[in-house]
Order: sequence, then structure tokens, then C-alpha cells
Amino acid sequence: MEPRNLKSNYDVVVVGGGNAALCAAISAADEGARVVLLERASESERGGNSTFTDGKYRAVYNGVEDVVALAPGLTEDEIANSDFGEYTEADFFDDMMRVTQYRTDPDLCEILVRSSRDILFWLKKNGVRFMPNFGRQAYRVDGRFKFWGGTTLVVADGGPGLVDALYRTAEAKGVHILYEAWVRELIHDDVSGTSGVVVKVNDEMRRIHAGAVILACGSFEGNAEWRARYLGPGWDLAKVRGSRYNTGDGLAMALKAGAQPYGHWSGCHATAWERYAEDFGDMAVTPQYQRHSYTFGIVVNSAGHRFIDEGADFRNYTYAKYGQEVLRQPGQVAWQIYDGKVLHLLTDEYRTRRVTKVRADTLEDLIAQLDEVDGAQLARTISEFNAAVRKDVAFDPNTKDGRSANGLPVPRSNWANPIDTPPFEAYAVTCGVTFTFGGVRISTEGQVIDTNQRPIRGLYAAGEMVGGLFYFNYPGASGLTSGSVFGRLAGRHAARAAVEGRVPA
Repeated sequence: MEPRNLKSNYDVVVVGGGNAALCAAISAADEGARVVLLERASESERGGNSTFTDGKYRAVYNGVEDVVALAPGLTEDEIANSDFGEYTEADFFDDMMRVTQYRTDPDLCEILVRSSRDILFWLKKNGVRFMPNFGRQAYRVDGRFKFWGGTTLVVADGGPGLVDALYRTAEAKGVHILYEAWVRELIHDDVSGTSGVVVKVNDEMRRIHAGAVILACGSFEGNAEWRARYLGPGWDLAKVRGSRYNTGDGLAMALKAGAQPYGHWSGCHATAWERYAEDFGDMAVTPQYQRHSYTFGIVVNSAGHRFIDEGADFRNYTYAKYGQEVLRQPGQVAWQIYDGKVLHLLTDEYRTRRVTKVRADTLEDLIAQLDEVDGAQLARTISEFNAAVRKDVAFDPNTKDGRSANGLPVPRSNWANPIDTPPFEAYAVTCGVTFTFGGVRISTEGQVIDTNQRPIRGLYAAGEMVGGLFYFNYPGASGLTSGSVFGRLAGRHAARAAVEGRVPA
């Protein structure tokens, strides 16, 4: 939409341009609201962090029937040779409680879990295409795929496919979309609440009035100063996996309006990431930077020591917390080491040109090439690890196989294989931060709560701005689910409140 067509009054203003914002805008439009979506980025960079995801959703599903209904393109052969299993509400609740150390807000967690299955069908109805995540959530063993980890479905064409589908639907439903629209302030007072925004567009400050404002503009991972302030020393050195525009603006505006800070403000989602990645996400290259196959190798620091249990759980339950472990190592760097037995299991990102790796036919040559690593200690680490691996337990990448390596300074729980078969490869990684866990408190209707425990009239939040869901870690792929669920929730309730007290156009 051209700026000259920007009206001064809407029912609902949505701030942000990713999954949560789009779901909020679509949901509000479905309620009959006049909606404008203000995206700070240009059209070519739209979508926030959602664009940079691979499109996985963690959601309840009732076996093969739901999978087929959501992914109708499955062939008979794929169905016959796949064990999709199921993912129950009890499974999802257990995962949320376990990985957050039982700190997740019970009311918000219940909304997330109990709405997760329905949100997939709602997204499908709104143009999103799903498919099973073969090769990442299930490996072919004896001709059959067995899915694991609760994230069976992925959006076709990943994050860009999700974002493009939702923009098409939002436009079709009459949502006004404005790019390069940087919201700078809320129009707010403590008596009447929030009644609009001040937005910078084409170097002009515009005031847009509305019955409700939904803040869905991400967390603060793109702000190095805030990372150092809230996450702690060294976090300003982390790479940012996604959008450069998630700088905490929405949080700052909400807090200024009296919103209650909530959740784990010193916690974040951070993963092992290509060592020499750009400082911010770039869709031309960023999808090549994931390094999530560490469960099949060992990870060492420059002193030559292992420092994590690479096989503690499926990567869906560990990758979001292991980035910070890399950040704590000297130079914020580590090396993932694999041998020839498992190279075929590494994800596609390891086979691109955008990797920092070494390869050798002997361990001695591999270690010699890692000139920043203490070679003598690394040789001892590998030798001790190899001797500790339980050879009497079969290796199975699709289950927590119990193939451990015990008696080591850092134990290994599953998927342990001796590093003894050429060729050998090592990949350099650093820490890539995805999003921060701290946010604002919301009601079960998505309305922002103030520090007096009262809802702020006219102000709603969704997506990464919602605090209280994730602590210390998160179950992989629950971020997109949360954005969709709470975006839809906020859009519905904001629209109903705004339409009831509609401001004349």
C-alpha cells in the first residue's frame, strides 16, 4: 500500500510483519475489523524472524490421519513406509514443563498446547502448505522412516513459504500493508489506554488512531546493547540468526506504557552457528549456516575438551540452549568433529560452500589442521571418548538409543560412536542467537497487563513479545506455533474490542 493511501483511523493496528503479526492481522480481519499492518522492513526483507526459520511447527496431532489431512500431497508409498506416530497434548505439556524447568506460565502453556492442533488446520485454510519433515525429523532405517521429536510437519518452502502465504491471505482479506513503516511511539495515556501509534514513513511522522494496537514486532536479539544489558557479558558478540529489525522497539514502547515485564529476560534461544556468518540474517546465505547435527559427533573447544553432552536428547530439545555453551568457550568458538560412519546423516547445510571445515583421511592430519586447538589434548579427548563408547548397544538415529560413553568428565548419553573411521571432518561454530525469552505479560485474551496487574486498554501483544512461555530452553519448533496461536488470539480479541467501540473512519 502506498503511504498516500494510509488512513488516520483503523480498528486495529498491527505492528510487525512476521508470522505472529500476520496471523493477528488475518484473525482481526476475519472479525470484520479494518486492519493496517506496519512492517518496519522493506518488502524484500519482510517477515521478521519467521522468514529465517525452516518452517517447522510443534503441534499436537492424532497420527497418520492428521498428517494426511494436513499434507495431502503424500504418496501412498510415503505413507506406507513411514511411522508418523502421534504427538499428544500430554507429550507437549511434558516437553514444555521439562525443558523450561517447570517455569512456563501454566495458563499460557495451556493455550499454546490445546490450540496447537487447530492452528495447523487454520493455517492450512489460510493458504499455508505443510509436508512431513523427512530427513530432518526421521531418518530412513531399513527402508522405513520413524518420526521423532514432536515436529513432524514443516511448511513447504520453509519460512519464506509461510510468510508469502500469509501475506497473500492478508492482502486478499483487505488488510492494508505498509512497508518501511517504523513505529516509534504508542499513542497512549493512563486513563484511556492505547489508541494508536506514531509511525515514521517516507521520513514523515504520521499518527494513526485505532481501537486497538497489537505489538508483534519481535524481541531484542538484534540489539547488541540490550543483549549485553539483559543476557550478560559476551552476548554482544553473538551472531544474530534472523532479522536485523528486532531491536526491542515494541518492548520499549510497551514498558513505557506501563506493561509488566515478564518471563526470562536473561534467557534466549541460541544455537551452534557457522563461525564466520554475517552479523545478521541474510536470506541469500543464512539458510546454509545451521550446524545442528552435533548429536552424531563430538564438540570440542580450543583447549581440546568436550563441554556438552552431545547426545543428551534429540536435538529439538537441546539445540536452543547449546549456543550459549559455545559462547562461553574461549574465543566464542568450538569445533564439531565427525567420522565417515555418520557423514551421511549430517543435514544439507554441512554440504554447502558456506562452511568453515577441515577434512582428512587420518585423525592425526585432522588434528594437525586445527591449529588453534590444543592438539595433544584433543588426541587424548578422542582416544578417551572412543574407549568409553558402549559397543554392546546398537546405534539408532531415530530413537534415544542409550548408546552412551560413560566415565568421562562430560558424559555422553546417546548416539555415541567412536571417532575412528575415515574420512574425518571438523566444522567451526560460534553462537547464533535467534530470539530472547523476556517479554511482557499478557492475559489469556492477548491483552497486555500492566505492573498493577490490570489490562492496558487497547494494547495487545503476540509472538516473541510474549513473556512467560520459555525459560532456559525451548522445545524446538514451538516458536512458530506460539506466534501463530497468540497472533490469532490477539487479533480476534483486539478486533472484537475495537469494533465494539469503533472509531469513525
